[in-house]
Amino acid sequence: MNKEEAIDIVRDAGFGFFATIEGNKPHVRPMMPYLTEDGELLLALLGRSRTIPQIKANPNVEICFVDRKMWYCRVTGTAVMSNDLAKKTTVFENVPMLRQYFAGPEDANYHLVIIEINAVEAMTPHSRTPEQISLA
Repeated sequence: MNKEEAIDIVRDAGFGFFATIEGNKPHVRPMMPYLTEDGELLLALLGRSRTIPQIKANPNVEICFVDRKMWYCRVTGTAVMSNDLAKKTTVFENVPMLRQYFAGPEDANYHLVIIEINAVEAMTPHSRTPEQISLA
């Protein structure tokens, strides 16, 4: 599998299962991140989200995407909270569902997470083992 195929999985899936850690327990929820051309995953959170303190306590995260063909892509990384208005705008403009939660990129309740990607693993149902992929 190559970089383009892994990116296609992420974009085709539309949402992924985002995992954080609280204490010694994983917490997983469906989320709709945006993959930038620079290979960053950007994620919008509500200000009251339990995910924010989980990230602050332990920034190690993973998100798993599964597309319609049952190909999967696991992305592990380090999550960083950000107030970058340009990146907030990019996510808001590219994830239409956010309009039901936020008035716009400057909404005080809109919090941005940047996932700095550390590793990517992908696999198809026909593969024997997962492959390590570089999105750089």
